[in-house]
Amino acid sequence: MEKIWLKNYEPGVPQSIDYPQKSLYQLFQESAEKYKGSPAVHFMGKELSYQDLHSQVNSLASALTEMGVKKGDRVAIHLPNCTQFPIAFFATLAIGAIVVPFNPLYVAREMEYQLKDSGADTIITLTRFYNMVKEVQPKTDVKNVIVSNIKDYFPGFLGFLYTVAKEKKEGDRVSISGEDYSFTDLISKHSGKTPPQVELAPSDRAVYLYTGGTTGVSKGAILQHRNLVANCFQVKAWCTDFQDGKEVVLGVLPFFHSYGLTTILNLGLLNGSKLVLLPRFELDMVLKTIDKQKPTLFPGVPTIYVAINNAPNLEKYDIKSIRICISGAAPLPVEVQQEFEKNTGGKLVEGYGLTETSPVTHANPVYSKNKPGSIGLPMPDTEYKIVDVETGETEVPLGEVGEICLKGPQIMEGYLNKPEETAHSLRDGWFYTGDIAKADDDGYAYIVDRKKDMVIAGGFNIYPRDIEEVLYAHPKVMEAAVAGIRDPYRGETLKAYIVLKEGETLTEDDVINYCKENLAPYKVPKLVEFRDELPKTMIGKVLRRMLREEEEKKAQ
Repeated sequence: MEKIWLKNYEPGVPQSIDYPQKSLYQLFQESAEKYKGSPAVHFMGKELSYQDLHSQVNSLASALTEMGVKKGDRVAIHLPNCTQFPIAFFATLAIGAIVVPFNPLYVAREMEYQLKDSGADTIITLTRFYNMVKEVQPKTDVKNVIVSNIKDYFPGFLGFLYTVAKEKKEGDRVSISGEDYSFTDLISKHSGKTPPQVELAPSDRAVYLYTGGTTGVSKGAILQHRNLVANCFQVKAWCTDFQDGKEVVLGVLPFFHSYGLTTILNLGLLNGSKLVLLPRFELDMVLKTIDKQKPTLFPGVPTIYVAINNAPNLEKYDIKSIRICISGAAPLPVEVQQEFEKNTGGKLVEGYGLTETSPVTHANPVYSKNKPGSIGLPMPDTEYKIVDVETGETEVPLGEVGEICLKGPQIMEGYLNKPEETAHSLRDGWFYTGDIAKADDDGYAYIVDRKKDMVIAGGFNIYPRDIEEVLYAHPKVMEAAVAGIRDPYRGETLKAYIVLKEGETLTEDDVINYCKENLAPYKVPKLVEFRDELPKTMIGKVLRRMLREEEEKKAQ
């Protein structure tokens, strides 16, 4: 495809970027030096300046070196968003080791798989997960276990209250074996130390980031320093009014996910921003935090923006500080976008990316031509093409659907320990995403659906997103998902799962009749189920796979 998208770049967005040939840690070091007196991290009311954060990063890096962790070793970070995460992340990178982020909600089986697959021999975890880590440890190569209590970085009085009222209930009161290490003890014992300098090249591996496993066994995407550095600079360039040293970034998206890692942790700390961290999404806590901390950037996912739009007491809070939100991980319904922009006065634009692409490859322009339903234009230095689904070898004409393939400096090296999957996904310099898309005459791309989510009913290829967009437009619907379930006659049939707005009522017939008015007959769901909530990943992506699995179990 010719680069037809370039003519629609917003003024100020470069077509190409001169990326620094440095590691993530070197760039963090420079930022910490430049903004040393400025706040770097705010967590539960306690702030660390860039100088303090850098000092603690160096202390932990020195401790890791003393334990025998060296360049190329893997360090598992098993933490929610808290002050400990950036310390652990940059300390690991400082000594040339590779970060392996873990979802804090993993069960023992998932922990064991990822520890074995990554070859991690050191893990940094919380007290509440300690017993599970110890249960799994003998089956893995883990030698060093470093443990922190979530309250370690609470301000004094809140830490006291937590100890008295919540520590035991939350599972944080555990006794640590003598062979394991306390996170805060390591930092205080190595205070003032600087780790030995390690030669780091942009092509060195920085992170093994595991895909969500929503389509089977999760795979470790190998991301080099240059991939993550490039994506950080691409996203920054896209936000044309980004101000170094002045932004406040709200960190609700988890850092174990590529989207939170790039658009909050790296974008923020490499550019002197203040990160306001929340360990999980709780609506009241998020609204109170926005009201008090006045974030300017708020990367998120549609379910977060839906929840804020539907907050019963929204008018109590001042959320007008929000200037830019790039929504990813799932399609952004137009109604959600419009309502959120009205509530905040800021800009909410849909973007697109994958774990394998560090993750951002596309976004709608923030201040210029925004096309609802589109993922927008490719980032600087990023190309895409749309090829036929059957062979993947022929580009399809504009407007026709096919598999979207990507090329750019943010694309992974490959999958860890999976040469066949790597060869299938990376072909002739292109990454084959498994997503079905189309492009328009302006170069804007539209994700139609996942290859695996396409429903074939009565011989028609149906993409659930088409139907979900219509359902989201219904004034009584808060959330909707559509999945294909087995049907002996049609092969598959469509079922809609709906969460209604508070106090609203609808019947199955109401929904079906509404769809008949707005969709071709073959796209109208035959079944409707009303639910209190939809199954989601920790980042907020609706899991259609789980809906299908539930139906399979019912049919047995």
